[in-house]
Amino acid sequence: MADRNALQLVGFIFATVTLAVMLTTGMVVKGYADGAYSLDGGRAVTDRQ
Repeated sequence: MADRNALQLVGFIFATVTLAVMLTTGMVVKGYADGAYSLDGGRAVTDRQ
């Protein structure tokens, strides 16, 4: 059976990585919502008729 301390360490590492990903995702989503980022890529859209 696995060592309990090792399992606690692995769980702590996974929890830390999960928290970091959630915070990063939240910051990116907030940036898109605030308009700091744009999905257009800087292209100019012209109206041609």
